[in-house]
Amino acid sequence: MMQALHAFLFGFLTMAALTAALIFLRFWRLTTDRLFVFFAAAFLGLALNWIALAMTDPMSEDRYYVFLLRLAAFVFILVGIIDKNRRAKVGFGAARTR
Repeated sequence: MMQALHAFLFGFLTMAALTAALIFLRFWRLTTDRLFVFFAAAFLGLALNWIALAMTDPMSEDRYYVFLLRLAAFVFILVGIIDKNRRAKVGFGAARTR
């Protein structure tokens, strides 16, 4: 019974992450802001993480490799935030000197 519940929850988390990725892609299409692409890639990575966790044995010692996908997703978020802040400073300074 617990395996069925875990499979259901992993499927739910995968669906939620894919939905968030699609929403961020929609925002990117409307605004052409690169931050939304980074967030969409991060949520796609989280969805892949949940799929991989659902496919592996919970007692496997090699399962920690799957969490590298989650690490990559959070790195995408950090890179997106840093990219957004660096572009904002460059744009603000250029507008100020005119």
